[in-house]
Amino acid sequence: MIGRIPITDVRPAVECGRWPAKAAVGETLPVTATVFREGHDAVAANVVLVDPDGKERPFNRMRKLPDEGSTDRWATEIGVDREGGWRFHVEAWSDPIGTWRHDAEIKVPLGQDVELVCAAGAELHERAAQQAPKASRPAILKAVAALRDPDRSGEDRIAPALDRDLVAVIDAHPLRELVTVGDSWPLLVERERARYSAWYELFPRSEGAELDPPRSGTLRTAAKRLPAVAAMGFDVVYLPPIHPIGTAYRKGRNNTLTPEPDDPGSPWAIGATTGGHDAIHPDLGTIEDFDAFVSEAGRNGLEVALDLALQCSPDHPWVREHPEWFNVRADGSIAYAENPPKKYQDIYPLNFDKDFEGLSAEVLRVVNHWIDHGVRIFRVDNPHTKPVAFWEWLIAEVRTSHPEVIWLAEAFTKPPMMHLLAKVGFTQSYTYFTWRNERWELEEYLTELSRDTVDFLRPNFFVNTPDILHAYLQYGGPPAFKIRAVLAAMLSPSWGVYSGYELYEHVAVRPGSEEYLDSEKYALRPRDWAAAAAEGRSLAPFLTRLNEIRRAHPALHQLRNLRWHWPDNQQLLAFSKRSGDDCVLVVVNLDPHGQNEAVLHVDLGALGLEPDETFEVHDELSGATWTWGEHNYVRLDPFDEPAHVFVVRRGTS
Repeated sequence: MIGRIPITDVRPAVECGRWPAKAAVGETLPVTATVFREGHDAVAANVVLVDPDGKERPFNRMRKLPDEGSTDRWATEIGVDREGGWRFHVEAWSDPIGTWRHDAEIKVPLGQDVELVCAAGAELHERAAQQAPKASRPAILKAVAALRDPDRSGEDRIAPALDRDLVAVIDAHPLRELVTVGDSWPLLVERERARYSAWYELFPRSEGAELDPPRSGTLRTAAKRLPAVAAMGFDVVYLPPIHPIGTAYRKGRNNTLTPEPDDPGSPWAIGATTGGHDAIHPDLGTIEDFDAFVSEAGRNGLEVALDLALQCSPDHPWVREHPEWFNVRADGSIAYAENPPKKYQDIYPLNFDKDFEGLSAEVLRVVNHWIDHGVRIFRVDNPHTKPVAFWEWLIAEVRTSHPEVIWLAEAFTKPPMMHLLAKVGFTQSYTYFTWRNERWELEEYLTELSRDTVDFLRPNFFVNTPDILHAYLQYGGPPAFKIRAVLAAMLSPSWGVYSGYELYEHVAVRPGSEEYLDSEKYALRPRDWAAAAAEGRSLAPFLTRLNEIRRAHPALHQLRNLRWHWPDNQQLLAFSKRSGDDCVLVVVNLDPHGQNEAVLHVDLGALGLEPDETFEVHDELSGATWTWGEHNYVRLDPFDEPAHVFVVRRGTS
């Protein structure tokens, strides 16, 4: 039933409250609602936030949005300071003093009903004084005295009550009538890394590996790479599957069906006689070596993210012990994975419908095993090929004992599935960012991510993955690598790179393919990091600087604050993010092959500036500083500086 004062279209809300909207500790969250009433009396609204202990926080007064006055849209911002399940609701109420102010400002100057207006105002302000803080009462009572003073003119009598300072005092402690409490809405608050993170993906078997003769790297040799990863400013190191790899139908170099004896196989073909999802490949070491890797990561300020790939090689113990967990073909054989025309003969997909409870319990056991060994982040491989109900159950089960666990969904699939996975509990999501390279594509997609889906889907912009080498990187040269890194790091609070990006690895297995030549998925790929750095062939210093900028600017830790600006050249993209006094303005040349120039038309309001105000911009990449206004000339050469990352400073007008 509708309340006395209608409250509709409350946001953030996900599927009418079926699932909670998402926030992170320290995040400022906008709350909006439509509030109105019959007639012409003034209404007002506020938000009440209820913490995980059920305690109500002091309410936040909402303000009517000036640009949406005809739609009665109200808004405020709330802050959350601890993890857990929060709730909030909107309260709407009749504002008798607001109604009185409106009437007084119209009637008294016209000499209409002056005595009635002043008498009504005095009575209302006396009531307001009774509930106001003691320190505020004298000012309110002074206004009451003026309203009751017949020796003053009508306008002099109402002036103290309309004084801006007194209005602010009363609005902070309003006189509320016909208070209507709206529905309660759930809000899940997670730790900061759920919202803001920088990921680095590496294959442990390639770190410290040798090719002649072939010898795998280990978790111990891979740990030696961690200080360099941390020095670049990354805070999550993500490992593809580290489990035993099957030998049946093993894939060879470049995904061939005829492996050489020393080919290591795909880490995603999980399971062998030495174990399954809870085991470590013997070439990588032991569980003690893994524990040492996690410890070393922690000493370097890194968290370890582990791949959770729910699929099996034909040699996995589950195939022998639980054949009911797999799909059986008409000839009685177990079906391998296919995505026509692609075939994955070395992988058996799981079927949850034959023994949902048994298989789910086993996966939960595996997840808890790795949690017991220090893993608090899981990158989930192809979650869209498993029942969504399973993920909702699993994530909820883990959250009861380990709410700090973060889940990244690697689901490059249709939007409805990507959105639903995020709604049911996935913390972050891979996106279509890799395939958005034109200005209009980026603006359209980022508008969707920062507006339409921002309450439930947190994007993680990976610039590349072992599976995805976009043509932009294949043919764009080093400038393309810089451009995509700037876009990912500045647009998204969470971003990531796959090892080798800093060496500009860009050769595809064949024209038209997004697979790397000699892909690390099927072969050892040791890299000489020291030589690349010494010879100036490494992008690591640039990636380091981007992560330094991200850490220094809280505005870049959010997505809802993204605003566009307008260069008159489609090869240039401009956007800003602002949080309090921190404001960052980014201009990027999207063309890796040539210089581009434009006049940049700046939305001054988005920067928190007044019309015609001039301001200072300091480039965090080049160190240059300029004084700008609403319209500014920009020229960017991708071989010199493909982007400006400006800090906006006021006070030069």
